[in-house]
Amino acid sequence: MSPVLLIIIIATAIFSYVGFTNHQLFEKYKFNVGAILQKKEYVRLISAGFLHADIMHLLLNMYVLYSFSQPIFKAFGTPGFLVIYFGSIFLGNLFSLYLYKSQSWYSAIGASGGVSGIIFASVALYPDLIKIGIIFLPSEFSLPGYIFGLLYFGYSVYMMLNPNQNDNIGHAAHLGGAFFGLVYTVINFPAQAMENILFLLVMSLPLIYMSYMVFVKKKIG
Repeated sequence: MSPVLLIIIIATAIFSYVGFTNHQLFEKYKFNVGAILQKKEYVRLISAGFLHADIMHLLLNMYVLYSFSQPIFKAFGTPGFLVIYFGSIFLGNLFSLYLYKSQSWYSAIGASGGVSGIIFASVALYPDLIKIGIIFLPSEFSLPGYIFGLLYFGYSVYMMLNPNQNDNIGHAAHLGGAFFGLVYTVINFPAQAMENILFLLVMSLPLIYMSYMVFVKKKIG
């Protein structure tokens, strides 16, 4: 594992764990529309990526980040990985800010925007090489990366369009993060990305539906 990835995972785990019990810290650094637009607390656009709702939310994001990060380090190196990860967190939260700009109460947390960017970037490069294992099942049951991405985004879109009032997870940030990771990869490896266009389209189906619901049907905002 890359030392940089290890540092990010450890820092996220520590910050999230403290946030589980320290309500003041949690409230200070989570994504909140009112605090960002009215108080200009722009640090929340990044700091929210280091907070999570619970242990399962944290473990899922860090496991997915680890699973998809190796191809990114191989193709882009450490600087490129950092650009994709933090750029996706920032753009994902920026999209959420745009989406919920009239709802000052809206809050969210999680590294999902950055993770989404890493997923899209890695699958754009190596859709048939990445395999995601299913816990407690033999390796034969591993899912291709683009199928896992399809399921991951499908769940995220469903939760975003059918919100739970007790759910602080930033599902809306997934789209902005995925967009950043995809565009950054296409710009740097256009030929390779175009060769994998069918895989990307399959994985993008939930995001296409989400875009339709947001920008055409105006279900949110």
